[in-house]
Amino acid sequence: MTYVVTENCIQCKYTDCAEVCPVECFHEGPNFLVIDPDECIDCAACVPECPADAIFADDELPTGQKDFIAINARLGREWPVILRKKAALPDAEEWNGKANKRPLLVE
Repeated sequence: MTYVVTENCIQCKYTDCAEVCPVECFHEGPNFLVIDPDECIDCAACVPECPADAIFADDELPTGQKDFIAINARLGREWPVILRKKAALPDAEEWNGKANKRPLLVE
């Protein structure tokens, strides 16, 4: 099992999760974070830290979010590691909870 960042992170990019990760498995893109499944140790420390409730165990993903397993794996190899908390995107609160954000993902 590994943890997966899902759609609700898009356009929010809260980074509280990255700061508590003991193994540096979070990677940062322009408007989204991902978890490298090869680095994740399944500690779940990140889950309660996510203000967008966007992190789930891969076997507990919400309906329609399974494609984020592959998205996290692919982008986790491409994007740089993020270790510290940064400010969320300026309009993160407006985007938090909105549906159908996949087309907005900037790779």
